[in-house]
Amino acid sequence: MRWLKYLIIVILCVIALAVGIGFAWLNTDAVVIDLFFITLPQASLSLWLMASFVLGGFAGVLATGVGMMLLRTQLNAAKRKVSAANQELDRLRTASLKQSA
Repeated sequence: MRWLKYLIIVILCVIALAVGIGFAWLNTDAVVIDLFFITLPQASLSLWLMASFVLGGFAGVLATGVGMMLLRTQLNAAKRKVSAANQELDRLRTASLKQSA
């Protein structure tokens, strides 16, 4: 079963590579990107599109990582609160048992 998963991943990677190569081959027009304050150098359309796709992916991974870190921090704080509440509950139980005895 593991080899099937590996084979599917390899096939998908080869397909993605072939699509990327075909995309780069078909979009060779040179373009200049003007970003209000800066003008990027002239390069092929496929290069600019792939670069923006990769930068967007990195930005998404970074945003998700920051979100995950915030959620982990909140989870750890909640775990500490639950632990403190459980310790207090145990202390109160033992205190009531000592008083009744």
